[in-house]
Amino acid sequence: MDLLRLATRGSDLATTQSKWVAAHLEQSHGIKSELHIVRTIGDQRTDVALADVGSIGLFTKEVQDAVLSGDADYAVHSLKDLPAEQTPGLCLAAIPVREETRDWLVIRPKAYTPSAPSLIPLHDFSRVGTSAARRLAFLNHYAPNVVPTLLRGNVPTRLAKLADGEYDAILLAGAGLRRLDLDLSAFTVVKLDPWKWPGAPGQGALALECRQDDSTTKGLLSTLHHPESARGVKLERAMLRALGGGCGLPLGATSVVEGETMRLMAALGPNEEEQKRPSFPSLRSADVHGEQDDTLIKACLEALLSNEEA
Repeated sequence: MDLLRLATRGSDLATTQSKWVAAHLEQSHGIKSELHIVRTIGDQRTDVALADVGSIGLFTKEVQDAVLSGDADYAVHSLKDLPAEQTPGLCLAAIPVREETRDWLVIRPKAYTPSAPSLIPLHDFSRVGTSAARRLAFLNHYAPNVVPTLLRGNVPTRLAKLADGEYDAILLAGAGLRRLDLDLSAFTVVKLDPWKWPGAPGQGALALECRQDDSTTKGLLSTLHHPESARGVKLERAMLRALGGGCGLPLGATSVVEGETMRLMAALGPNEEEQKRPSFPSLRSADVHGEQDDTLIKACLEALLSNEEA
């Protein structure tokens, strides 16, 4: 085997991530990867919020279909975009070492208000760009006096809109900003506390998928697997799966290894129906420690779901 076909979205971030994987595979095995660019439904519908498009497989289905059909040998995804349930016919062959898990708030200097009595250092009525249900729920809880404003497009486009004054601040995954190595010197950057404002389940991790019956490609990809990163991601995605959600669920989850135990923190915003109930909490959270994954998930779910309307 001299060449692998790699299915990926065409955004700057997606191709940068895919080229990183391709370079490591070539360095380890001497096998090159040729990028096969796929346009997903999420790439096509940039005029509406993510939750309004339909969230399951929004940025992954067409990429996965390319692998299933044989047009590509493997795919590289941002793991947070993958559906919680494994797609039949495909296998998750590797999760490489994880990047930054936090959300970063990128702010125009004039809007930066460090004295603000909030996790979000902005003045009242600041326009904050995002389209993610999780971030919208967290803004409503921590900074109800700001104005969430629809923001879609790739990372450079979002930053250009911020620079042009369309927004006072925007919320982005720190992992993407680090991988793209973009110049943020014109802005103030606040890296949000993951134990108060957790990222999406799996945020900062990559997922390498191939066909279940392709043992050769599976073996090659498995050499990039990072067990510690994979364990944390597994816990976070188990929370997502237990709550029956995709990327439209207002759930944040983050986990780390602490000695012999794991720490798992999750925060869950209300859905549309719950938002209509005045006494329903704007955010439910849980922070648990333990050694067994199933015990951690159970304890986290119990803490989240018991903290509901009295």
